[in-house]
Amino acid sequence: MQQSSNLSRFLKIGLGSTAISLIVMAGAAQAQQAQTTKPATENAAGEVQLNTINIKSVNPQEITSRPAPVSTISKTEIKLNGREKLDTVLRSTPGVFTSINGSNPGVAVNIRGFEGSGRVNMMIDGAPQNFRTTAHDAQGYSYIDPNLLSSVDITRGAITTEGGSGLAGSVNFKTLGVDDVIMDGKDKGVLGRVSWGSNGVGFSEMLAGAARINEIGIVAALSRRDSNDYKNGYGDIVEKTGQELTSGLFKTEFGFAEDHKLTLGGVIYNNKYGTWQPGYSGGATVYDLLMQNRTFTANYKYNPTENDLVDLAVNTYFNSTKLSYTDGNGSFVGREIKTESVGLSVSNTSRFSVNDLYIDWKYGAEYNHDNTGGVNVGVNPIDSTSDRSAVFTEVEWAYNNLQVLTGVRYDYYNLENDADNVKNSDGRLNPKVTVAYNVTDWLQPYVTYAHSMRAPTLQETLLGGIAHAGGGRMKGNPNLVPEKQRGWEFGLNIAQDGILNAEDKLRIKANYFTMRVEDYITAAFTQNQFVNVEGTSEVRGFEVDARYDAGFAYGGIGYTHSKSDLPAQQAGLGSGQYLPEDIVSLSAGARFLDRKLETGILYQHVSSGQGVDYAGTYKSPSYDLVDIFATYKFNENVDLSFKVTNLFDEKYTPALSTYGSGQGRTFVVATQFQF
Repeated sequence: MQQSSNLSRFLKIGLGSTAISLIVMAGAAQAQQAQTTKPATENAAGEVQLNTINIKSVNPQEITSRPAPVSTISKTEIKLNGREKLDTVLRSTPGVFTSINGSNPGVAVNIRGFEGSGRVNMMIDGAPQNFRTTAHDAQGYSYIDPNLLSSVDITRGAITTEGGSGLAGSVNFKTLGVDDVIMDGKDKGVLGRVSWGSNGVGFSEMLAGAARINEIGIVAALSRRDSNDYKNGYGDIVEKTGQELTSGLFKTEFGFAEDHKLTLGGVIYNNKYGTWQPGYSGGATVYDLLMQNRTFTANYKYNPTENDLVDLAVNTYFNSTKLSYTDGNGSFVGREIKTESVGLSVSNTSRFSVNDLYIDWKYGAEYNHDNTGGVNVGVNPIDSTSDRSAVFTEVEWAYNNLQVLTGVRYDYYNLENDADNVKNSDGRLNPKVTVAYNVTDWLQPYVTYAHSMRAPTLQETLLGGIAHAGGGRMKGNPNLVPEKQRGWEFGLNIAQDGILNAEDKLRIKANYFTMRVEDYITAAFTQNQFVNVEGTSEVRGFEVDARYDAGFAYGGIGYTHSKSDLPAQQAGLGSGQYLPEDIVSLSAGARFLDRKLETGILYQHVSSGQGVDYAGTYKSPSYDLVDIFATYKFNENVDLSFKVTNLFDEKYTPALSTYGSGQGRTFVVATQFQF
């Protein structure tokens, strides 16, 4: 009865905000017509003259920054700190961390202590990356070559529009486009990167070309990386930490007049790497693996310049990920695990105003279908399907200095396995309300209350088989219910220019959050299955992203403080998810020689935290890392950079690591050219 009451109340909120938007839109159109239209008149010759109707173009209120915990990692930051491994730049972002396996080249993003099994919706160009395996590792990696990235968009917390299937937020890895390769004022271009690093990093090369002919743009890129096992701070080799990566992409952009745009794209990823883990009867179990990831997208946009009520976006995708055990000394040789995903999202944004009230209304739907398959898959599901769908509406109301956002998203899922006659389905309405106020032109506090949910995965619901010799049989749990989250956030945005000189800029985003989670899913070894943990758990924390740039010098600080009483994920059927209590990332740099030379330092402190192993939980040790770098830009076309990572050869194991100690001191030299 309580759930039915909540559903009714939230449905009324969502329908109410939508109805108000429709009424206001109709009123705005009617008032606009009344103000701009007069009766037709007759001239001296007896001819009827029709009056001109003026359509008013309405833009949403401009604010200093979005009242939400959002971040964008630029291609400059990726080139400097994430080209060898994306974990480095992600772990420097407030509220964001990663689960690391030294031998796995994938990225497993953790937001606010939530990781794996879709708790964070990881995407490549908007296509969800739903490949997962149940093993001694993170339950979900994304496989993308950093050399092919243009930016990374991160949203922490509940999302009530497209991409909102995650419990704690989303990460979208956006790949290179035509405009990333062609320089301003040109119709064709080439972008190339070459780097070499010591301590196993080896060579990396990328070459991209693009051209624009009338309304058609084409871009293609090819990337290669060949690395070896690295040494840790003790000088010991960490086995199976090299990779042999070949990747590429292509995109074609079609512009139809000024209002229509269609982009077709594909990203190809092939990586040969290995895995190493202690054997149960002495020695080690070693495998050679091949990871193949294919992402194809078709994105259509229609945004007529004379109609602010239409801003249509239709995005479709197909993703195929296959992991093959090609060689090794264990019984899994020949294993193949595969996931295919297909889906689409459709949304429209209508913008209009009534007097001083500006309204930005987004509404739409999305659908995703996953299918699992493979050979000798072990405990992982096969011939199983997952269907997820959602409808959403979100309205942003802006009146003078006040901004209010009301949104609601209804999520539904259905999991099936015909062979075992298993079916699990459920749905839930998730509302969100944000109130922000621009106290001055540089200061904006805000508060948000929001719900989110995370559906059980096929891997959790349909766990089965025997993990390894001597182990018990795993059991599925078709009675799993979705994880549910309710949370508050209190934030502050500061954006001010010209503080000490004419060109300096200060940007600060700070927030305190609390997230209460019900029905959290974890593995129960005593039952050999995944279960919902009864009761409510809480995660709370404080995040700060502060940056100052004076032109000739700059500095920044990223800080995350986190507390969690979530139930521990069981080692062997996933990995630990607890963030270290405090994570501090400092950066500082200066520009010389007409700003052609840039030098800087990066420092990160990771405090102790709660770890998870087969004996239970433990206190992980703290550590400090220092990197230095320098970049010289010969001209607008060519630059040369040099950096040293782990400058003091720190002996450490990265927090949330499932295998491998940290890489020791490493030297990297790189160049980029663009014509």
